[in-house]
Amino acid sequence: MTERPSLSPREARDRYLAHRQTDAADASIKSFRYRLKHFVEWAEERDITAMRELTGWKLDEYETFRRGSDVSPATLNGEMQTLKNWLEYLARIDVVDEDLPEKVHVPTIPDGEESNDEMLEPEAAKKLLRAMRSDPTHYGTVKHALLELLWFTGCRVGAARSLDLRDYHSGERFVTFHHREGTPLKNDSDGERAVGLPEAVCEVLDYYIEHHRESSHDDHGRKPLFTTTQGRASENTARVWTYLATQPCLHGPCPHGKERETCSYLHIHSASKCPSSLSPHRIRTGSITWQRDCGLPAEVVSERVNATLEVIEKHYDQATKRQRLEERRRPYINNLELDLEADS
Repeated sequence: MTERPSLSPREARDRYLAHRQTDAADASIKSFRYRLKHFVEWAEERDITAMRELTGWKLDEYETFRRGSDVSPATLNGEMQTLKNWLEYLARIDVVDEDLPEKVHVPTIPDGEESNDEMLEPEAAKKLLRAMRSDPTHYGTVKHALLELLWFTGCRVGAARSLDLRDYHSGERFVTFHHREGTPLKNDSDGERAVGLPEAVCEVLDYYIEHHRESSHDDHGRKPLFTTTQGRASENTARVWTYLATQPCLHGPCPHGKERETCSYLHIHSASKCPSSLSPHRIRTGSITWQRDCGLPAEVVSERVNATLEVIEKHYDQATKRQRLEERRRPYINNLELDLEADS
């Protein structure tokens, strides 16, 4: 019996993408690459050097890992379906066992769960930002600076960590997101954009850079905006910062009956366990809803946050139908009035 070809996860991914070039649009190829990169990185971190090493057990471990990474049901569904399609191709060319694709569990999306409506509510965001801006112990810290940026731009956490110091333009009050080696944007070069910032946000960022930013470089010799003593902050580190920055005890009593001075949730390793702390995705959802409620046209918000109008409507904008009427469409009602007196 001929021995199976030995392809590493990365080699197998690249071969599959090259194969799909003939029948899939560029946007689809980008989507496949993004969905599969999580598996490739996961496999490499666990020293899986050949795809033929995969088993049903390992596939289940990967699904469990992704479920714990704060992804929506729709995202997990898409990722696991792409993984299954990839393995079907690899089985056809004898890289993996022919029955391996059937061991991939593709979760269904329950009705009403295409999006998760949990978000950082605008009122809660205002309280958090007000508390940080008024407290010298929090003002301009990396947690504060990151929360300000995430809330006022609505960007993804990966985009926030991709920022270099040179991408922040204090005088002109905007940041520019660039797709670069080592810090890719979700939509590659299509995600590149400039996003304006309010003056108060720039004041926080300026203070952070002058007083709290660690002076360090990343592996590519660039100066990141958000840093640790080791260099550019990882996505996981940035995520922990948001958990710490969104704890309600920053601006009021703990809703869970704990004392802040002794609460274990304040530790970086357990911040995500706080029942009220929120991930960057929840901040993004709240920000997009808030920007729309502030009167920004959907097209403008779409460009600022790098998401299509359809995606914003379905997955992010959590305003109720009544809110949409009162806060967004009501101002236009006056334009529909008829001056019948003038025609009499």
